[in-house]
Amino acid sequence: MDTNQPTDIRAYLEIRTASPSSWSPNGDKLLISSDLPGTAQVHRLDLGQATLPVAAGDLSPVTRFAEPTGAGYLPADPFGQGEDRLLLATDVGGNERYQLFTATDAPAAPLTGPDDLEPLVVDPEHIHRPGGVSRDGRLLAYATNRGDGVAFDTWVRDLVSGDERCVFASGGWTGPGGFSPDGRWLAVSELTTIAGDNRVHLVDLHALADDEVAGPDHAAVTELAPHTEGATVGTPSWLPHSSGFVFSTDVDRQMIGIAAGSPDGSWRYVIEPGWDASAAVDWEGRHLLVVVNDDGRTRAALHDPHHFGHVRDVPLPGDGVAGGFRFSKDGRSLSFQYTSPLVPGDAWRYDVEADRLERLTVSPCEVDAATFVDAELVRFPSFDGLEIPAFVFTPDGASDGEALPVVVMIHGGPESQYRPSFSALTQYLVAQGFAVVAPNVRGSTGYGKDYQHLDDVEKRLDSVADLAALHDWLATRDDLDERRAALYGGSYGGYMVLAGLAFQPERWAAGVDIVGMSDLVTFLENTSVWRRAFREREYGSLAHDRDVLEAASPINRVADMRAPLFIVHGANDPRVPLSEAEQIHEVLQERGVRCDLQVYADEGHGLAKLANRIDCYPRVAAFLHEVLEVG
Repeated sequence: MDTNQPTDIRAYLEIRTASPSSWSPNGDKLLISSDLPGTAQVHRLDLGQATLPVAAGDLSPVTRFAEPTGAGYLPADPFGQGEDRLLLATDVGGNERYQLFTATDAPAAPLTGPDDLEPLVVDPEHIHRPGGVSRDGRLLAYATNRGDGVAFDTWVRDLVSGDERCVFASGGWTGPGGFSPDGRWLAVSELTTIAGDNRVHLVDLHALADDEVAGPDHAAVTELAPHTEGATVGTPSWLPHSSGFVFSTDVDRQMIGIAAGSPDGSWRYVIEPGWDASAAVDWEGRHLLVVVNDDGRTRAALHDPHHFGHVRDVPLPGDGVAGGFRFSKDGRSLSFQYTSPLVPGDAWRYDVEADRLERLTVSPCEVDAATFVDAELVRFPSFDGLEIPAFVFTPDGASDGEALPVVVMIHGGPESQYRPSFSALTQYLVAQGFAVVAPNVRGSTGYGKDYQHLDDVEKRLDSVADLAALHDWLATRDDLDERRAALYGGSYGGYMVLAGLAFQPERWAAGVDIVGMSDLVTFLENTSVWRRAFREREYGSLAHDRDVLEAASPINRVADMRAPLFIVHGANDPRVPLSEAEQIHEVLQERGVRCDLQVYADEGHGLAKLANRIDCYPRVAAFLHEVLEVG
């Protein structure tokens, strides 16, 4: 191992990242989301005045809120004031009750909170999620649960007059997915009661009377890619004349491919890469970008948006993960963030006409990047022969024959995927002599529809059994010590930590649970009411599957738990209530099993603030050092 690596985890936690979020209408400015102040805040990059790449500290600060804040440019100035304006969304203390505001992109001083903004859609008791602005900048589509606190309806607001109306409601969870270029069609995505399934409706706004609210069966609504079995359907990316669009879907397929469609509902597959893909057409309809998740790593290419043939690959900085792709209005520039285990993450631009890749930002990193360790992709067999993918990190230069303690990092979701992006905690642990293994257990996305549903409802504990198979695989490696293996995870990953310790107590030496569920019944009973039906799709319903939920709940096997546990939770978590942490902490303490609990009063579902991460993660690292006998 490199003895020049920092031993203080704070140096790793203070590594910053930046990501592009929105182009100004004429493409001379780019909004950058950077966590330079300690939370994700909005910055402006003036491309005509900058020498690239720009140090993150030289970006123009737009916001300096206490809470993470996001923003995007309105595509045009609906007020005729000749200035570029922003649409912003922010919550309070991680409660996820987002409110919508507007502001100038060039304030005289950084905006410090909602009082510095122009309120647009504000009702602090409810949630508002933006879902597209018409090309003339006048109409905003957003979803809100302010009707009954549970269902999310889709609304359209005139930003000039302030008039607004509900245009689509189904009694479930809906959200807008953008307007057609001519403003006639609004795409609305609706979750169904089937796990992993959604439907997309094209609402003809011109066919709706002023006081009409459409539903799925309304004459003004056309369903895109209707299906009878569960499937993913993406919202349209339109050609400029509103005559057609592309979208992503896996209807009648295992993997998500790219389809072409039209407002009458007709559609067909046009590109099927064999891995999950997404697509976007630029404003002028000159380029079709196809982005592929290739076994966790990103591949991107430009295609002809009319005939769909491959034009050329988009060069990326390395073999990692790129995201947030956005074309400038003229289609010449394509911005994105790139990250990998070796690269914390910054903003990049691809000049389509010149075929040139250019780095836009350089974020602070006081740790020598040459000490970072890349991931090895492996697959191990589970109890039923299923091959489970995992990314493995081991220290460079570890002594021959040294069996390393292992931290198994389990992603949340469960409908998500661990991908090889940068993790400060992972790199710190590896630098300290740990191995880190990040599996994509069954139920993860990215490996096909069947794989994604292998953990639904009554099959929940099959995903936990994948952890036992991973432990068996650790024992086959001379460089990994299965006797000193800890589980680490957040959200659903936190549940998996608790389940591993409860159902496999003889295997795991310790656990770190970040905002995880200890009891699936009380989790569903106490989660925010607007989330319950959505989560029941995956875990099972309180009304029909209580026995299954109880059988899979770690707290019902707490008598078997004996490994030391570290729990982290935000007091304002609207997804997994704090009570999930408190109840298992109380029982374990009563039984004399070590269980440390850290609660942060100004956080929600995870730790969004650097000050809290700097307080928390040294404690986590010290815990792992102690219980796995490292250092």
